[in-house]
Amino acid sequence: MKAPSSKRYEGKHLDQVAFPLGGTGAGMFCLEGTGALGSMSLRNAPDVFHEPEAFSALYVKQGGQSCAKVIQGPVPRYKVFGTQGTLSGLGVSNSFGKTYGLPRFRSNSFTSQFPFAKLEFQDPGVPLAVELTGFSPFLPLDPDNSCLPAATLAYRFENQGSQPVEAVYSFNTFNFMLLPEEKWFPQPVAAGNQGSITQEEGTVVLTCFGTEEKPHHFGQCRIRLEGAPVQVDTDWFAGGWFDPLSMQWKAIREGVSRQAEDPEGGSIGASLSAAFTLQPGESRELALHFAWYVPYSDLRQGYEEDGTSQGKETYQPWYAGRFGSCGEVMDYYCKHYAGFYEESKRFSQALHASRLPEEAMDAVSANLSILKSPTVLRQTDGRLWAWEGCCDTVGSCHGSCTHVWNYAQAIPHLFPMLERTFRNAEFHEDQNEEGHQEFRSALPIRKSGNTFHAASDGQLGGIMKMYREWRIGGDLEFLQEYWPLMKKSLDYCIRTWDKKREGVLKEPHHNTYDIEFWGADGMCSSFYLGALAAMSRMGKALGQDVSEYEELYRRGREYLETRLFNGEYFYQQVEWETLEAKMDLEKEPASSRALMEREGPKYQYGQGCISDGVLGAWMARVCGLGDILDPEKVKSHLLSVYRYNFKRDLSNHENPQRPGYALGDEGGLLLCSWPRGGRPSLPFVYSDEVWTGIEHQVASHLMMFGCMKEAEDILSACRSRYDGEKRNPYDEYECGHWYARALASYSYLQAYGGMRYDAVEKTLYLSSQNAQEFTLFLCTATGYGTVTLHNGAAEVHVAKGQIPVEHIVIS
Repeated sequence: MKAPSSKRYEGKHLDQVAFPLGGTGAGMFCLEGTGALGSMSLRNAPDVFHEPEAFSALYVKQGGQSCAKVIQGPVPRYKVFGTQGTLSGLGVSNSFGKTYGLPRFRSNSFTSQFPFAKLEFQDPGVPLAVELTGFSPFLPLDPDNSCLPAATLAYRFENQGSQPVEAVYSFNTFNFMLLPEEKWFPQPVAAGNQGSITQEEGTVVLTCFGTEEKPHHFGQCRIRLEGAPVQVDTDWFAGGWFDPLSMQWKAIREGVSRQAEDPEGGSIGASLSAAFTLQPGESRELALHFAWYVPYSDLRQGYEEDGTSQGKETYQPWYAGRFGSCGEVMDYYCKHYAGFYEESKRFSQALHASRLPEEAMDAVSANLSILKSPTVLRQTDGRLWAWEGCCDTVGSCHGSCTHVWNYAQAIPHLFPMLERTFRNAEFHEDQNEEGHQEFRSALPIRKSGNTFHAASDGQLGGIMKMYREWRIGGDLEFLQEYWPLMKKSLDYCIRTWDKKREGVLKEPHHNTYDIEFWGADGMCSSFYLGALAAMSRMGKALGQDVSEYEELYRRGREYLETRLFNGEYFYQQVEWETLEAKMDLEKEPASSRALMEREGPKYQYGQGCISDGVLGAWMARVCGLGDILDPEKVKSHLLSVYRYNFKRDLSNHENPQRPGYALGDEGGLLLCSWPRGGRPSLPFVYSDEVWTGIEHQVASHLMMFGCMKEAEDILSACRSRYDGEKRNPYDEYECGHWYARALASYSYLQAYGGMRYDAVEKTLYLSSQNAQEFTLFLCTATGYGTVTLHNGAAEVHVAKGQIPVEHIVIS
């Protein structure tokens, strides 16, 4: 298979493109498809629609002709009408108005190879070739340097003509660190108590002040230009109406590059500029570095141990414990920038050397952007904490939700020690003495009372992930430390949901659909089998008696394969009258009560074909457990999911739930269907929706069985919805932007070539089922590189660190 090319976005397909830049858990801003900056989210929270009044510009002069352009492509039309500020012609919005009316390049293109985005600009009036590369460090196995609150926009200018060209590059900005209620409107005034714009050693410093009552209002961003002698202007023209921007553009249009400073820090804006001349064939590269520092927040999530919501301690980002100021961040970043760039490039080249199907490689690479979004936070003790996704200005669904993050397979391979911090919170702060786990961690991470349901798929999945972490890391001491806690967790699950010791979950069990399933079902009981198998293997490695777990696994597997499989797919036996738990009808409205008396509990799937129906079997594969159910029955279920749930056109599909994920003539994989009838009046609440994370889970599971056509059909439908025109290709959303479940896409690297490295056995497993020859990216706990299968033989090419392989098994 030929190397997949990076997708190239042009024209209308640039409209929704927004590529996150920033460190993991450190905040971000987005580089949009046209080169504009957007979603400026530096304050420990998302701010999706914060488009700062900040832009790069280029003045050029050749012979007697000159021109000036904002270094961006044409403004997307959706921004011109229908957004906030439309009524005033976009002249007044937030603070000083938009820059949309300034001249821009005629066109541009956008490509990416994570963590790099590249834009090329075209304009017949500009006698230079202009490129922009957006980048922030992403260094597998080096979490601290991957979590820096910093990013770079690198511009390259080349004279491809026959005459010299004089040029001035400038970056121009207002103070985007000010909070919305503190921005000056409609006329600028002195900085006063809100903030300041200053300069230090060729660096613009944007500051918003905090107070004793509101220390979290403090925030600072430093912007530094390197690559040429730099002039810094922090003494912009002050006046009413549109005076500041009008006068600044006049300076840009005239090719002015000046050094100036308001000693009081009261400037309305700031610019960094560099003048240079390019002879024919010469080029110049300029690097615009951003570093930010918001050490405090008002963010606190979850209840206290006594069940209240009281408490004063709030979240602080990891970098606030590592650096004492924004200046320290900038100095550290610039000092190591060249190394960060080269190391990130090494990773990117290894990742994109993978010979996956094009849409699969696209999904793997694009969805790694989630790790740079505000979905992920990292507190000062180094532990990760995450939302499920991002609302517009706050996180969506708190607490590193175990049943959502089950699907995410990138962090355990790229940053295995960070992934273990999730397990640390789950089995310590989130688990009580009975073994009940909160499936949503409090923030700051702490005990919070265990007052809500445990999540069956989340808690059992955590045990499977402990097995995965062991096989990735290879250290038995890790298991020894956690064994008593894992045993408490599994024993709680058995006592609570499998009271008759049948090997399946029957009592009402909470799950990722935010409801409880009543009676045995293939989806959650497959997690139970996976956890029992994982505990049996880990226990044997530790010399523990695991006979009870082995017997329950045997019973459960037989139950699923003989009583929950209808010849095509696994289903649910809805049960309520014979369970210990009873339906609480008293709290239901009369109409709902009558329905439940006829049909039983609401929100079940019964005879339905659910796309997640063997999710535990997929988890078992990606965690290194292998097959926990009859593989032929699992394959049959997956092909049934494809047959019944995959739709190439949703125009006639009825979805009264959340249709925005896929609708109209778009294709997608439904969460559930009822091909044999028996659909409940009210099935589980998201049943008619399409979720990208489940599309990736099902497609990668199909790949594991050699069903490439079916897998690629699902993949193609999914990624075609994220084409840059309809949706952002770097933001697969569900209940929030940059939704964690979409990181199931990383499993394509394992699924396509059957590739798994086992650090315990020091063995590399491969399969030639889908391709006789391939190259795939591999990251282990000690190093990363590529694995190539050619002429029946495998080779490991290490790009960084070490990958100790003693055995290679090719199936």
